[in-house]
Amino acid sequence: MSEGTVSARLAARNGAVLLLIGLLTGGFVSAAMTGKVNADPGAALASHLNALLGAFWVVGVGWSLEFLHYGPVGQRRLVWATTLPNVGNWAVTALKAFWKVKGVDAVGDAKNDTIFGLLTLLVVVPSLGAAAAWVYGFKRPVK
Repeated sequence: MSEGTVSARLAARNGAVLLLIGLLTGGFVSAAMTGKVNADPGAALASHLNALLGAFWVVGVGWSLEFLHYGPVGQRRLVWATTLPNVGNWAVTALKAFWKVKGVDAVGDAKNDTIFGLLTLLVVVPSLGAAAAWVYGFKRPVK
């Protein structure tokens, strides 16, 4: 198995795991919507969708690896740089559902500000970096 295939397989596996997590989170959404779990149904739904959409992003990165100028190490790094923020997005948003906070800005509330900080550090900044690295990877050296 070539090094590129190893990274593509890793991306496919990570995407499949994230998709399974997202599908299983559908039960959490149902429980929140029916009041069986004391959580914000909207945030529960967001965590469900974050995992599903993140899975497709990771799989898309895996599919595109052959078109990027990165070597085997760079490809593995890009797969993990895409996977980890998407898992973080699912997890932090699920926690946010239980805490019933928005977490989109620091407002002086400890739980809200914790979510804001976690989303910024674990999701927003790494996702922007991964997306930029993915786009940059399509740049071919001038021959």
